[in-house]
Amino acid sequence: MSALNEPQGAADTADAGAALRAMEAVAGAPHLLADDATLDRYARSTAARPVRPLAVVRPAGAGEVAQLVRIAAAHRLAVYPLSTGKNWGYGDACAVGAGQVILDLSRMNRIVHVDAELAYAVIEPGVTQRQLSDFLRDNGYPLWADCTGAGPDTSYVGNIMERGFGHSPYGNRLQHVAGMQVVLASGELLDTGFGHYRQARATHLFPYGVGPFLDGLFTQSNMGIVTRLGIWLMPQAACVNHFLCSVPAHGDIAAVVDALRPLRLDGTLRSILHIGNDLRVLSGGRVFPRGEGAPAPASRLAPEMRTRLCAGLGAWTVSGALYGSRAQVALARAAVKRALRGTRGKARFVSERSLKWGTLAGRLLGNTGAGRRLRTNVALGESLFEMNRGMPNGRFLAGAYWRRRGGLPEGFPEGADPARDGCGLLWVSPVLPLRGEDMLAVYALAEAQFERHGFDLFATFSMINERTLGGVLTVAYDRDDPEETARARACHDAVFAQMLEAGYIPYRAGNHSMAALDPDGDSYWRTVAALKAALDPQGILAPGRYEPGLAARQGTP
Repeated sequence: MSALNEPQGAADTADAGAALRAMEAVAGAPHLLADDATLDRYARSTAARPVRPLAVVRPAGAGEVAQLVRIAAAHRLAVYPLSTGKNWGYGDACAVGAGQVILDLSRMNRIVHVDAELAYAVIEPGVTQRQLSDFLRDNGYPLWADCTGAGPDTSYVGNIMERGFGHSPYGNRLQHVAGMQVVLASGELLDTGFGHYRQARATHLFPYGVGPFLDGLFTQSNMGIVTRLGIWLMPQAACVNHFLCSVPAHGDIAAVVDALRPLRLDGTLRSILHIGNDLRVLSGGRVFPRGEGAPAPASRLAPEMRTRLCAGLGAWTVSGALYGSRAQVALARAAVKRALRGTRGKARFVSERSLKWGTLAGRLLGNTGAGRRLRTNVALGESLFEMNRGMPNGRFLAGAYWRRRGGLPEGFPEGADPARDGCGLLWVSPVLPLRGEDMLAVYALAEAQFERHGFDLFATFSMINERTLGGVLTVAYDRDDPEETARARACHDAVFAQMLEAGYIPYRAGNHSMAALDPDGDSYWRTVAALKAALDPQGILAPGRYEPGLAARQGTP
């Protein structure tokens, strides 16, 4: 991209003040913020990569977004849109480069429409997982929205723009979106699919429309600002069972993955299955054992301590849900049991009835060790059931606090905010064929780097569709320790580069990795740059975001 496409940095823009005054006139004085406390808050980063904005503006609707973009273009001022700013481990609320104006779309939190008959909703970027779940429940809609483990206060649109995934049969979220409203860099509003036809009746039912399919251009990109979209909802199932499959030894997981793959392919397993290693499960219930025998400077569990803390856990745990009528769920349970014969995976199924009996038994056992363990398991089961039914639960954010010196904050998980709470968190997210051998290969590559850099490897592999696994490899570190922070970045970068080299390309990237996305200077990214130049000739929208060349020139804060 030429220099003509790169807006000046805010510090070098002579009329930045005039631009901000014009933006204030659009959004209103209470919604144009440039005080130090606000700018510091938006610069918080789980990636220890604080990027301070020039200002924050909070528009109320797509019309205001369009006006703000026109002002930015007139003054050649870069703007960076975000939905709620909770992109943990990938950038949080930070822009790729410093001195940009954050367009915080969280005020745009309208649930515009819900169609109960055709099971979809039209929502704005500020709509959170909790908000949509509560709205459907409180208004008696027999529908569930897929949710992720990122917490109740995260945005649907923000996660969909990153092509994130959740838990339910609708967990591959972008596949369940139809009809976007987008503000372009010119300030023009674009409706995708059939939406640009005023009389269209299937805008949010058939995503492709007629002509070129544009929606993908606005995910993982900086070519427009999505201000509304249609999201498909799941009709409530008559019966839901959760199942957990414990696998005792590390190498045994390959056979289990291969045994379950046919059930994913033929539709028996409709939900996204998550496969977590022992440390991933452990970190859901406790933090690093400082002062419990772990050496003070240690950032990785000693083998004997890991063995002790993980006693009773399998090397891997497979977690998924079965949906349908009681008869359909019974058949699926039988199919899972048959598939696992001959493997070392042992499945157990959790139903609402078994949870009720577990609750009663836990009360009867009182404060005994068995009673406490049973109550913990029941609480986990209840949380999983909530997630399976579209009710978000913040308890699955616990792993982000693994190395935090203060442990889990008081009142956790309510209001959990890893960036605010000082958590150190970096993710590498490779995509691999849904085969056991590939999963073990990716794990071995990552584990060697984690051991070399001195970190515990928290690994989850999710069956994000019928043919692939999406990995989430977590570097959890002490953000208050500069030396550990530097090692964490080095570990992340080494794993990221190694996955690229081995052909296990990440499905998404953090702001700190944008420059690494085009190691070979290939035609794909040249085409992306050409599209960006056509749609945003001044380069004012989120410069550097999924724009490897410019990100490299901007450098890393």
